[in-house]
Amino acid sequence: MKYCVKVMLLLFGILITIQLCVGQTPEVIKTKSGIEMIKIPAGSFMMGGKGVDEKPHKVTLDSFYMDKYLVTQEEYQKVTKGNPSRWKDPKNPVEQMRWSDAVKYCNARSILEGLTPCYNLKTWECNFIANGYRLPTEAEWEYACRANTKTIYYFGDDPAKLKNYALFKDNSGGRPRLIGQKLPNSWGLYDMYGNVWEWCNDFYKVDYYKESPEKNPKGPKTGKTKVLRGGCWNSPAEECSSPYRYNENPGSADVCFGYDIYGFRCVRNLR
Repeated sequence: MKYCVKVMLLLFGILITIQLCVGQTPEVIKTKSGIEMIKIPAGSFMMGGKGVDEKPHKVTLDSFYMDKYLVTQEEYQKVTKGNPSRWKDPKNPVEQMRWSDAVKYCNARSILEGLTPCYNLKTWECNFIANGYRLPTEAEWEYACRANTKTIYYFGDDPAKLKNYALFKDNSGGRPRLIGQKLPNSWGLYDMYGNVWEWCNDFYKVDYYKESPEKNPKGPKTGKTKVLRGGCWNSPAEECSSPYRYNENPGSADVCFGYDIYGFRCVRNLR
């Protein structure tokens, strides 16, 4: 919630009114397993944008928690006892992730903390009422990424500034890197652009916005691919933007296909 303060100054005999707007810093919590999450405030925004297949449309979301950082190899191994990543480093994002791998981690992390798992691993359906961890919906991801901004990037429209906020094709050195090395968005979320693509819960559909409900959209009921957002270490600047959409087969096991560009972060309901 933002509030404004009006300050009256007398400068060279001229009365000047300056309006200072101060933003409230989102709440940070630490989970039982020691992972920091940001409380994303409820609100509305215009999802989509020019040049992408998701045309601008209004979306309203309830508040939720989102991981402050991408899930690391260290965190993934602690929960699953494995680490499939190509570029090994405990503080690097876990990669070579299939959508199904990310979902299994969400359930395992939920069980570890005594929460109700969200996913049925036989049908792969998500129970959005459960209090455990899950992947963000595409709408939740974009809303959290934008952090109340309307520009192409959460820092403005100038791609030349992306190097300060993301590890992407121009500055990654051809591989994923340690999490949290670049500047966060105004809600304190790191690596929302670049490093690794982030799996979302939704099936991908080009024109889903035509049928999407305004309140808490959860994506199409069926589909062949799942949504990824944010770009990666090998992405050009235009792919590392708030509205850019990508999609991939959720279960392909071909490591050579490029899964060292796919990772994720978790969300959790407040209730």
